[in-house]
Amino acid sequence: MGMKCDGMLQLAAQAFRAKNFDLAAEIYECQLAGAGDPRSRQELMVKRADALAFGGKFTEAFDVYRQASEIDRLRPVHLANLLDYLSDRIRRRDRGGQSRPAGPAEAAEGAAGRRYQDAWCRICLSFLFEPVTLTCGHCFCKKCLERERKDKDKERPVPCKECGDSSVQSYRVNVVLSSLLAKWFPRLHEAGRLRREGNGLYAERRMEAALDKYDQAILTAPMDHILFSNRSQIHSSLRHYDKALRDAEMACRLMPHWPKVRHADIQFHVFNRKTVDLLYPADVECSLCMRLFYEPVTTPCGHTFCLQCLERCLDHNPKCPLCKEELSEYLVQRQYCKTVLMENLISKYLPSELTERQKIHQEEMAEFSNLNKNVPIFVCTMAFPTVPCPLHIFEPCYRLMIRRCMETGTNCFGMCLGDDLKGFADYGCLLEIRDVKFFSDGRSVVDTIGRRRFKVIQHSERDGYNTADIEYLEDIKVEGVAERELQSLHDAVYDQALVWVNSLKAEQKERIEGHFGPMPDKDPELQASPNGPSWCWWLLAVLPLEGRAQLPFLALTSLKDRLSGIRKVLLFMAQSQHR
Repeated sequence: MGMKCDGMLQLAAQAFRAKNFDLAAEIYECQLAGAGDPRSRQELMVKRADALAFGGKFTEAFDVYRQASEIDRLRPVHLANLLDYLSDRIRRRDRGGQSRPAGPAEAAEGAAGRRYQDAWCRICLSFLFEPVTLTCGHCFCKKCLERERKDKDKERPVPCKECGDSSVQSYRVNVVLSSLLAKWFPRLHEAGRLRREGNGLYAERRMEAALDKYDQAILTAPMDHILFSNRSQIHSSLRHYDKALRDAEMACRLMPHWPKVRHADIQFHVFNRKTVDLLYPADVECSLCMRLFYEPVTTPCGHTFCLQCLERCLDHNPKCPLCKEELSEYLVQRQYCKTVLMENLISKYLPSELTERQKIHQEEMAEFSNLNKNVPIFVCTMAFPTVPCPLHIFEPCYRLMIRRCMETGTNCFGMCLGDDLKGFADYGCLLEIRDVKFFSDGRSVVDTIGRRRFKVIQHSERDGYNTADIEYLEDIKVEGVAERELQSLHDAVYDQALVWVNSLKAEQKERIEGHFGPMPDKDPELQASPNGPSWCWWLLAVLPLEGRAQLPFLALTSLKDRLSGIRKVLLFMAQSQHR
């Protein structure tokens, strides 16, 4: 028993020197279970706390230091490592975090490591086996994530090692990415499979069978430090202490030079030019649009689609298009983060195909951005320049239309009344989106305001919603005597409008102002706006007129005619009140 303890403590010390602090802390924790006398327990606790601190886990480290101090008062020698580490960090911070420049060999080694690091898990620093894409878009091994959750509070989400995001989700394998990595790295994928089987046998206490799986895995991927580290644990369980120590030493030797060894191994075994040639555009093709992934996102069930393709499907049904798993919670969060690894692989190894795909997307966006041709039309109600127009969006075609307006940056679409013959009226108003509030079932409330009037030149349709080629309308300006007469008419009708508004019941007036705001003041310059005075449109919006009666006012380009028409309506309203 003493020989076993000594061997494991040597292994922990070697792991600490090799900067594998997690492994060192884990070994010291295991040894604590068998430590009897208080002095030995305190020594092991201090060493474990040192490993945790050097690994950046300060909260856990200080908790272990505290437990050690409860056994007996800590002496300065116990805290020597911690003080050295903290002093070094302070010196580095004072120097601005700068270290000495890397030499040519180190720079080459780092570049090589960066080149191939996409296919590696940032938790275990080994091959990305059974990759899971988190909601933030970063990928890790499924087992690594499950182990992280097991080691911590199961009720709390495990933060992403890349960005710190801690969204709750189940760990489902990314189907497309898993297949792609298995095709690119067949030997490493096979080693990962053997490692998983070996772990299962180890959990069942079938040590000899687990050892056989790890022997096969190491023959397949002889430079993977995780395989040696795990096999060392199996040897230790079988009391093969010499073999356990040799495997542990090999794991520790691989760790400091991991990027260099990994580069050599991949270059020799898998990542030669032939492997790169194995990546075809069809391997990274969206199953919905049948084109190269553009802004790929991965659902919680592990399926990957283009962002826009997925959004369009969720407009119609909150389920995965492939496996039909419910995605209501995913839809509520609306956290469609791009799958980082998939994007990186496409940009590195299919640059020309990606450029072509981007060109197609940009052409589509340019077409959607044109506010004269194929302008999206919402067929619903009357809308007027400068007047707010809140909308409740629930139909899939209009969800798509609103999203496109926002993606292009125009934030604009047309509003027209329906027409039994043409589909929608020949005149309408361009609305600008000011805010959107989404609901859990995909519906939304869109806050818009009227901007410009237009005439429809051509009616058409796209992807289920109406579009139109349009020309914008502006009031014809007048001068001289006509301008003075127009000013006089304007002032008279404005006063007449104020009388009608003030004659409304308090409840009516409060409801109108809550929806449209108070009646605007007179414009300083009567003909400054191409749409004419804003108070005219506010009044037309609140007057109790049907849409068909309001529509002719939208088409008028003569302010005089518009004011005259409003005066007639107000006279009619006044006469109706006196009856």
